[in-house]
Amino acid sequence: MPQHTTGTDSPPTPPPGSRGIDELLADARARLRRLDPEQAHLAYRGGALLVDIRPAAQRGAHGTVPGALVIERNVLEWRLDPRCPARLPEAVDYHRSVVVICQEGYTSSLAAAALQDLGLRRATDVVGGFVAWRIAGLPTLGPTPPRRSSSTAPPVTAGPAPH
Repeated sequence: MPQHTTGTDSPPTPPPGSRGIDELLADARARLRRLDPEQAHLAYRGGALLVDIRPAAQRGAHGTVPGALVIERNVLEWRLDPRCPARLPEAVDYHRSVVVICQEGYTSSLAAAALQDLGLRRATDVVGGFVAWRIAGLPTLGPTPPRRSSSTAPPVTAGPAPH
Protein backbone atom coordinates (compact mmCIF):
# COMPACT_ATOMS: atom_id res chain seq x y z
CA MET A 1 0.00 0.00 0.00
CA PRO A 2 1.60 3.31 -1.00
CA GLN A 3 2.08 5.89 1.71
CA HIS A 4 0.95 9.44 1.35
CA THR A 5 4.00 11.63 0.99
CA THR A 6 4.30 15.27 1.90
CA GLY A 7 7.25 16.03 -0.35
CA THR A 8 9.72 15.83 2.53
CA ASP A 9 11.91 13.04 3.82
CA SER A 10 10.44 13.19 7.32
CA PRO A 11 8.19 10.33 8.40
CA PRO A 12 4.47 11.01 8.71
CA THR A 13 3.06 11.95 12.10
CA PRO A 14 1.75 8.78 13.75
CA PRO A 15 -1.87 8.71 14.89
CA PRO A 16 -2.49 9.29 18.61
CA GLY A 17 -2.18 6.10 20.65
CA SER A 18 -0.23 4.21 18.01
CA ARG A 19 3.06 2.50 18.81
CA GLY A 20 6.03 1.88 16.54
CA ILE A 21 7.45 -1.55 15.85
CA ASP A 22 10.45 -0.98 18.12
CA GLU A 23 8.09 -0.31 21.04
CA LEU A 24 5.90 -3.30 20.19
CA LEU A 25 8.95 -5.55 20.02
CA ALA A 26 10.35 -4.24 23.32
CA ASP A 27 6.98 -4.74 25.02
CA ALA A 28 6.71 -8.29 23.66
CA ARG A 29 10.21 -9.21 24.79
CA ALA A 30 9.65 -7.73 28.26
CA ARG A 31 6.98 -10.42 28.78
CA LEU A 32 9.06 -13.34 27.54
CA ARG A 33 11.72 -15.48 29.15
CA ARG A 34 13.58 -15.83 25.87
CA LEU A 35 15.79 -18.87 25.34
CA ASP A 36 19.17 -19.06 23.67
CA PRO A 37 19.44 -21.85 21.10
CA GLU A 38 20.93 -24.37 23.55
CA GLN A 39 18.20 -23.68 26.14
CA ALA A 40 15.55 -23.98 23.40
CA HIS A 41 17.00 -27.31 22.28
CA LEU A 42 16.94 -28.62 25.85
CA ALA A 43 13.35 -27.41 26.30
CA TYR A 44 12.35 -29.16 23.06
CA ARG A 45 14.06 -32.38 24.15
CA GLY A 46 12.22 -32.05 27.46
CA GLY A 47 8.80 -31.91 25.79
CA ALA A 48 8.31 -28.29 24.74
CA LEU A 49 6.62 -27.76 21.41
CA LEU A 50 9.13 -26.18 19.01
CA VAL A 51 7.23 -24.20 16.38
CA ASP A 52 8.90 -22.91 13.20
CA ILE A 53 6.87 -19.96 11.90
CA ARG A 54 9.04 -19.16 8.86
CA PRO A 55 7.50 -19.17 5.40
CA ALA A 56 8.23 -22.12 3.10
CA ALA A 57 10.68 -20.09 1.02
CA GLN A 58 12.86 -19.34 4.05
CA ARG A 59 12.77 -22.94 5.24
CA GLY A 60 13.69 -24.09 1.74
CA ALA A 61 16.53 -21.60 1.40
CA HIS A 62 18.03 -21.97 4.88
CA GLY A 63 16.99 -25.36 6.24
CA THR A 64 14.81 -26.65 9.06
CA VAL A 65 15.00 -27.97 12.59
CA PRO A 66 14.21 -31.72 12.65
CA GLY A 67 11.03 -32.37 14.61
CA ALA A 68 9.88 -28.76 14.72
CA LEU A 69 6.18 -28.24 14.07
CA VAL A 70 5.80 -25.95 11.06
CA ILE A 71 3.02 -23.39 11.46
CA GLU A 72 3.46 -20.34 9.30
CA ARG A 73 2.99 -17.06 11.13
CA ASN A 74 -0.24 -16.08 9.38
CA VAL A 75 -2.19 -18.96 11.00
CA LEU A 76 -0.27 -19.46 14.26
CA GLU A 77 -2.94 -18.28 16.70
CA TRP A 78 -5.71 -20.34 15.05
CA ARG A 79 -3.60 -23.51 15.12
CA LEU A 80 -2.41 -23.24 18.73
CA ASP A 81 -5.45 -21.79 20.54
CA PRO A 82 -6.87 -24.76 22.51
CA ARG A 83 -10.39 -23.30 22.23
CA CYS A 84 -10.29 -22.81 18.44
CA PRO A 85 -11.96 -25.35 16.12
CA ALA A 86 -9.03 -24.93 13.68
CA ARG A 87 -6.45 -25.95 16.30
CA LEU A 88 -3.90 -28.67 15.72
CA PRO A 89 -3.84 -31.85 17.84
CA GLU A 90 -0.73 -30.49 19.58
CA ALA A 91 -2.79 -27.61 21.01
CA VAL A 92 -4.01 -29.68 23.92
CA ASP A 93 -3.93 -27.24 26.81
CA TYR A 94 -2.76 -23.87 28.06
CA HIS A 95 0.13 -25.23 30.13
CA ARG A 96 2.32 -26.66 27.39
CA SER A 97 5.63 -24.94 26.79
CA VAL A 98 5.81 -23.50 23.29
CA VAL A 99 9.09 -22.26 21.85
CA VAL A 100 8.72 -20.23 18.65
CA ILE A 101 11.55 -19.94 16.14
CA CYS A 102 11.80 -17.65 13.11
CA GLN A 103 14.78 -16.75 10.95
CA GLU A 104 16.52 -14.19 13.19
CA GLY A 105 14.44 -13.92 16.38
CA TYR A 106 12.29 -10.86 15.72
CA THR A 107 8.98 -12.14 14.37
CA SER A 108 9.11 -14.98 16.88
CA SER A 109 9.07 -12.53 19.79
CA LEU A 110 5.88 -10.90 18.51
CA ALA A 111 4.37 -14.33 17.83
CA ALA A 112 5.23 -15.69 21.29
CA ALA A 113 3.66 -12.61 22.91
CA ALA A 114 0.51 -13.18 20.84
CA LEU A 115 0.39 -16.79 22.07
CA GLN A 116 0.69 -15.53 25.64
CA ASP A 117 -2.28 -13.26 24.94
CA LEU A 118 -4.24 -16.41 24.03
CA GLY A 119 -3.43 -17.86 27.44
CA LEU A 120 -0.36 -19.91 26.52
CA ARG A 121 1.66 -18.28 29.32
CA ARG A 122 4.68 -20.56 28.77
CA ALA A 123 5.19 -19.41 25.19
CA THR A 124 8.58 -17.90 24.37
CA ASP A 125 11.04 -17.69 21.51
CA VAL A 126 14.63 -18.36 20.46
CA VAL A 127 17.09 -15.48 20.68
CA GLY A 128 18.69 -15.12 17.25
CA GLY A 129 16.24 -17.56 15.63
CA PHE A 130 17.24 -20.25 13.17
CA VAL A 131 20.45 -18.41 12.29
CA ALA A 132 21.67 -18.66 15.90
CA TRP A 133 20.41 -22.26 16.17
CA ARG A 134 22.50 -23.27 13.16
CA ILE A 135 25.57 -21.31 14.35
CA ALA A 136 25.29 -23.10 17.71
CA GLY A 137 25.71 -26.39 15.83
CA LEU A 138 22.30 -27.73 16.82
CA PRO A 139 20.51 -30.24 14.56
CA THR A 140 19.30 -28.90 11.22
CA LEU A 141 18.25 -30.35 7.89
CA GLY A 142 19.05 -28.81 4.52
CA PRO A 143 19.02 -26.77 2.58
CA THR A 144 20.00 -29.05 -0.22
CA PRO A 145 22.97 -27.42 -1.92
CA PRO A 146 22.63 -26.91 -5.66
CA ARG A 147 24.10 -29.73 -7.71
CA ARG A 148 27.46 -29.08 -9.23
CA SER A 149 27.95 -30.30 -12.72
CA SER A 150 30.80 -32.74 -13.14
CA SER A 151 33.75 -31.35 -15.05
CA THR A 152 33.79 -34.57 -17.11
CA ALA A 153 30.12 -34.36 -18.09
CA PRO A 154 29.42 -33.23 -21.64
CA PRO A 155 27.94 -29.72 -21.94
CA VAL A 156 24.21 -29.39 -22.38
CA THR A 157 23.33 -28.50 -25.97
CA ALA A 158 20.16 -27.26 -27.57
CA GLY A 159 20.29 -29.69 -30.44
CA PRO A 160 21.23 -33.29 -31.05
CA ALA A 161 24.75 -34.36 -30.21
CA PRO A 162 27.12 -34.29 -33.20
CA HIS A 163 28.10 -37.65 -34.69
